Amino acid sequence: MTSHKPHRDTIFLEEAEILSHEAYAGEQYILRVQAPLCAERALPGSFVHIQCDRSKPLRRPISIMRASAKQGWVDFLYKAVGEGTRLLAQRKKGELLSMLGPIGVPFKLNPERSIPLLIGGGVGMPPMIFIAETLAGNPAYKPMVILGSEVPFPFKPQPSSILVPEMPEGVIASMPLLDDWHIPSRLASLQGFPGCHEGYVTDLARHWLSELSMEARTQVEIFSCGPHPMLEGVAKLAAEFDLPCQVSLEEFMACGVGGCAGCVVEVETATGPAMKRVCVDGPVFDSRTVFPS
Repeated sequence: MTSHKPHRDTIFLEEAEILSHEAYAGEQYILRVQAPLCAERALPGSFVHIQCDRSKPLRRPISIMRASAKQGWVDFLYKAVGEGTRLLAQRKKGELLSMLGPIGVPFKLNPERSIPLLIGGGVGMPPMIFIAETLAGNPAYKPMVILGSEVPFPFKPQPSSILVPEMPEGVIASMPLLDDWHIPSRLASLQGFPGCHEGYVTDLARHWLSELSMEARTQVEIFSCGPHPMLEGVAKLAAEFDLPCQVSLEEFMACGVGGCAGCVVEVETATGPAMKRVCVDGPVFDSRTVFPS
């Protein structure tokens, strides 16, 4: 008898209607679709597999940035970097997109760690925004968000209205939506954007962690998504401060539902190294298992 797989009966195929599709500098796009089945079950860290165009049957994985179970919409931030996403960028409001989702193991908040440090880079920002929204108004958590980009941010940074004394002087740029949710955020880039930290997100996170009290630091857990080198740096940062850390991996995928094993990565387990599928065994993993020190 075949054993039950935890991801069965949780992934849905929908013809999602495009509600809005906005272009930003750096070939970045924010896409909102009506997809009630996905919206009802989406969690921070989950993603969808989208057919970008009828001419390209192979789907593309895109992280979920926001979702409204009540209104049935789902938001994505993506960058047009290849033929598939460039075709997706041409799709218009009112058109339908074939979409599989939500897929993957999400981030898991620990109630014993009340200070989530959310670190997102480039198109790795969406899961961090999703986590932040789930925490908005929750007095049990005091999140801190650090976002980085080497192209203009897909929003207009503004000086934060939230004081963060542990941040370097002059680092005041924030994501307005996070300020609206009363969640502190700061931005980092090597491009000299006003109010941003001139450096990597890991440099800014290290400074913030170093300025925290020892008591506060024991309450921190790191959550991160972004390019592989950034995630490796975040994992080293977590090890440096002896902090738990969850990372969401970005990998090329074919089927997206665990059948082809085309997205496997080596992961350390209690019984030794094992090959795990990023799509359904992840994309979220303990950083120590994928970036062992």
